[in-house]
Amino acid sequence: MYISRLYLPIVTLFLYLGEGNGVQAITASAFAATAFDYVIVGGGTAGLVVANRLTANPHIKVGVLEAGADGLDDPIIFTPGKVGWAVGTSYDWSFQTTPQPELGNRVIPWSRGKALGGSSAINFYVWMRGNRQDYDAWANLGNAGWDYDSMVPYFKKPEHFHPPSTTDANHFKLDFVTSDHGPTGPINTVYSNQYSGSHQYWHDTLNNLGVPRRDTFGGSNWGVWTGLTSVNPNNRTRSYAASEYYRPFAGRSNLKVLCGAMVRKVIIQNVGGHQTATGVKFTYGGVDYTVNAAAEVIISAGSVQSPQILELSGVGKPSVLSAANITLKVNSPNVGENLQDRIMTVMMYEIDNSVDNQSPLSDPTQLAAAEAEYYANHTGLLTVLPNDFAYVPLRYYLTPSNITTLAGMVTGTDARTNNIKSKLTSTVDLGSMEFVFDPNILFAVDIPDFDPAKKYATVFQMLQYPFSTGSIHIPPAVGGVSPTSDNHPIINPKYYEGDGIVDLHTMVAGQVFADKIAREGPLNSIIIKRAYPPEPAPGTTMDWLSFVKSGTVSDWHPMGTCAMGGSGGIAKGVVDERLRVYGVKKLRVVDASIMPLQISSHPQGTVYAIAEKGADMILQDYLCKKRRRRGCRR
Repeated sequence: MYISRLYLPIVTLFLYLGEGNGVQAITASAFAATAFDYVIVGGGTAGLVVANRLTANPHIKVGVLEAGADGLDDPIIFTPGKVGWAVGTSYDWSFQTTPQPELGNRVIPWSRGKALGGSSAINFYVWMRGNRQDYDAWANLGNAGWDYDSMVPYFKKPEHFHPPSTTDANHFKLDFVTSDHGPTGPINTVYSNQYSGSHQYWHDTLNNLGVPRRDTFGGSNWGVWTGLTSVNPNNRTRSYAASEYYRPFAGRSNLKVLCGAMVRKVIIQNVGGHQTATGVKFTYGGVDYTVNAAAEVIISAGSVQSPQILELSGVGKPSVLSAANITLKVNSPNVGENLQDRIMTVMMYEIDNSVDNQSPLSDPTQLAAAEAEYYANHTGLLTVLPNDFAYVPLRYYLTPSNITTLAGMVTGTDARTNNIKSKLTSTVDLGSMEFVFDPNILFAVDIPDFDPAKKYATVFQMLQYPFSTGSIHIPPAVGGVSPTSDNHPIINPKYYEGDGIVDLHTMVAGQVFADKIAREGPLNSIIIKRAYPPEPAPGTTMDWLSFVKSGTVSDWHPMGTCAMGGSGGIAKGVVDERLRVYGVKKLRVVDASIMPLQISSHPQGTVYAIAEKGADMILQDYLCKKRRRRGCRR
């Protein structure tokens, strides 16, 4: 999906990053023979947080199994200006959806991180959080302790916020309240110190459309703002789970990480009349191994592979497991269900050649010069990221009558659907649609009469509260042979199907508003014309409905496939409010898959918060068991 990249030699990266503190070497056989208390399936964003927090107790032994490489010293991972370069490489699982009927039977790429650090190693560095109502909705489903106020300490715990200088704050319109951020966490968050030539126009243009400039970390994230990023300000490199939660602590004797290990299943046995997780089966270098976990197995494989691992382990919907020829251990009908994915469209505009682009991606000479500056001084174009954000309520692009009509199209009556429906309102301001402007071609689209000598900008539009609900399941057996974790799961988001028809019409209205942004001043002073989709022929009107259906792609923010069941228990979800898998003792899921409802936000900060909260609960239960405290949760 991304445009082609130019890979030029990079010199002395180890001198730049600092040698040592890499992944500690351990053989697969030694890993399997270690007496771990906890085995974590997936060394991604959440998995490394949990591993770090547990092993801060020197008496707890943790093993982490990660399918990808470490990637810690690879510039396509750590260089901000090379955002997106890791997508489609060996650091990407490169999943795909099934053909989507409402999208012209297109197969949609789904990128997920396949590296130590998971998707935090390949994402777009965006650091934000959702609205108070988003998290309160989780608690209102019966998930005690997951409301916004309860989550705030965990939003802050991962973060080390670096306030900008007063000069930068005034010049680049950086709005923040220091107390809303964490001061000492592992993940560095910082504003860019260099911006594109178009940045100066973004805030004023949205202001002219009635969207105010606001700080967005206090429980309400709508408005226009300059993006905060997960970047280390000392050397302007990616700050992510592997570099901050793992690398400085890799020498802990009670922490072992094995990269390149493909987990096959969780071993679930009948212990004292209860289905109980006792270990993990994995393969490394073509050889199968088994590792035991004395306390718990923790699945942190993400929204795609956590349900896959559960199903391969015998936990899931009977019809899915029967078709796959896998023995049913626990009838858990919601494993892989409740899939909600944010959806996106993009438009391209030809812009004035005088506008500075953020990243010199297409010119080898420019790129070499930018790399030389970056590795020598940690400055220049390769420090810059997309920074122009706006989260816009429905009332800016839909009339109250339109909203009422859309609400009347919703047929679902379950608690989850009713919650999403409650956000179809013109009276409560929520960031229902995200808009981003970037003066580059970041996505490959078919621009008619494309001219490489011209400059182009991208307008992104992303729906925050989708009704479209799909599933992720393992494939059926072939010739009596069951699938393994080598077989990609069947991903069917069902974009625009069922109640998803509401998403389609909402996206169309938002698309018209996105075009309106580009035509509003002062941003329109640098825009020459819309290049994709091209303007309609004289005497005709733009068919936005067809464009949206033909251009919709994934925003790569899936969740819900191992959702917290709340008051509905196993009939409504996969894990309880302490992230314990229903029906299996000593087994938890800690990652984005446990989110029962989408949030109006890029999920990175929330996933870190989930992991921090999950780690606290695991430690509480561990200490309760060790000390036999009264009142401990069971």
